[in-house]
Amino acid sequence: MKGGQVNIIACETIDDEIHKVNRRGYPCHFLEHGLHRTPDLLRARLQEAISQVKEGEVILLGYGLCSNGVVGLRSSDKWLIIPRVDDCISLLLGSRKTYLEHFQREPGTYYLTKGWIDHGKTPYQQYHEYLERYDRQTALWIAKELLKNYTRVALIDTGAYDLNGCRTYAQQFAAFFGLRLEEVPGTIQILHDLLKGRWGRDFLVVEPGTEVTEGMFRP
Repeated sequence: MKGGQVNIIACETIDDEIHKVNRRGYPCHFLEHGLHRTPDLLRARLQEAISQVKEGEVILLGYGLCSNGVVGLRSSDKWLIIPRVDDCISLLLGSRKTYLEHFQREPGTYYLTKGWIDHGKTPYQQYHEYLERYDRQTALWIAKELLKNYTRVALIDTGAYDLNGCRTYAQQFAAFFGLRLEEVPGTIQILHDLLKGRWGRDFLVVEPGTEVTEGMFRP
């Protein structure tokens, strides 16, 4: 691993955070957010991206477990470094522990970040898509069904960008569905550590020839 070129493969929803910490200008390849909805497809696209990196290089994955989308990944000739988190929410909150603390206090929370607003598909965005196929009442009912168990919208401040544009969208989103809006502190420390090579217990360091398993993510 020593001396190998470093490459980043990450979800486009954290592109702002990656660019903020990528001061050495490592090559980045971002995959579309929609792959999260189909973990098998996400795995296939990740494996394809890994195979395109040159032999002997190091790959930093801007993903967590992501509904087991990374389980089964392997490379015969490259190292894979993966944050030991469940998904991008726990990554940007700082840890699985922090996410669980939020969950215990407010289980019905819909999280937003700039990347999620720009690249994801929120129920508010889906509502406007439904209007092209259904009448307003039906479109609204479907969208509200997606959020029937939610009580709060939480806008995560990762410090990677100005929140003003995101705040306006989050306010519209919360008001439309009658949800409480809060801003919660986030962090890009895990990404800092990922790019600086500080791969302690919060990371998987997967040797060439080793397959990623779900058990690797457990404490």
